Amino acid sequence: MADASANSYIRVVQHLIEKCILFNMTKEECMEALSKHANIKPVITSTVWKELEKENKDFFEAYGRSREERNAMDSETWESLIHNLHNNVSPSS
Repeated sequence: MADASANSYIRVVQHLIEKCILFNMTKEECMEALSKHANIKPVITSTVWKELEKENKDFFEAYGRSREERNAMDSETWESLIHNLHNNVSPSS
């Protein structure tokens, strides 16, 4: 019975990790969120995440690239916005 309970718990953690991925979270962000909101120890989340990475290597490689591209785009957008704001500010009279 203990094995069934442990397997059920792991499936719950896996499901919550999948939700974190839908929100484009990193492993660290997911560990923090599950610790805070679901009372799941970070070591448990990390262990399940690592197993998912082993089982779904191609997915996690693509996910990592996608996150990097999105973060680079966000950074470029932010820098462009700051540049435009700086150029459009007129000196006080």
